[in-house]
Amino acid sequence: MKITFKPSGVCCKEMILEIDDNNIITNVDFIGGCPGNLIGIKHLAIGQEANDVADKLKGIPCGGKSTSCPDQLAKAIRETLQ
Repeated sequence: MKITFKPSGVCCKEMILEIDDNNIITNVDFIGGCPGNLIGIKHLAIGQEANDVADKLKGIPCGGKSTSCPDQLAKAIRETLQ
């Protein structure tokens, strides 16, 4: 399944997430945000079980913010798998 997620409270404006029928992340694209960090997250997430990725990324802050792009990706995964 392919979903588009609009994160809030972060620099990234949009996340496009693809998860297969076995809950494996097959692709993640970020629009906006810090390119190097988000490309790194993308490469680490692809091929991984979606719930495992969400568990690892949930609650990560960015600077003085209570959320981050990784935290918002965890939220997108959870909403997708509900």
